[in-house]
Amino acid sequence: MRKVLIDTNVYTAFKRNVPDIVNSFQHFDFIGINITVIAELYAGFIGSKKEQTNRLELERFMDTPRVNYINNDMDTADFYARVFNSLKKKGSPIPSNDIWIAASALQNGLAVFTLDKHFRYVDGLIVINQY
Repeated sequence: MRKVLIDTNVYTAFKRNVPDIVNSFQHFDFIGINITVIAELYAGFIGSKKEQTNRLELERFMDTPRVNYINNDMDTADFYARVFNSLKKKGSPIPSNDIWIAASALQNGLAVFTLDKHFRYVDGLIVINQY
């Protein structure tokens, strides 16, 4: 069983029907999405001519059986702090939102499915890349 937490860029590529991404989705039994990714998507939707369509498509995506909302909580914040400090010590900072995504994945035992290379700097994180 392959379980992943998707990054924003993967959702966007999936919606653009990028073949490698669409194919990869077929191999996952569990697809997680968290509030950080949803917030980034909403930020991109706002002001576009397709805002309502994009929101509706995201709702439909989240209503599919393999897609699961992953909640952030106090434990996620602890994972965030540990990841942040580890990256700081290594001198390998990554964007703050991506630390939240990594923390959520680590907390829930999920791999991160992303197009970004910098997730590999996070100790203990399994990363599935399509770049």
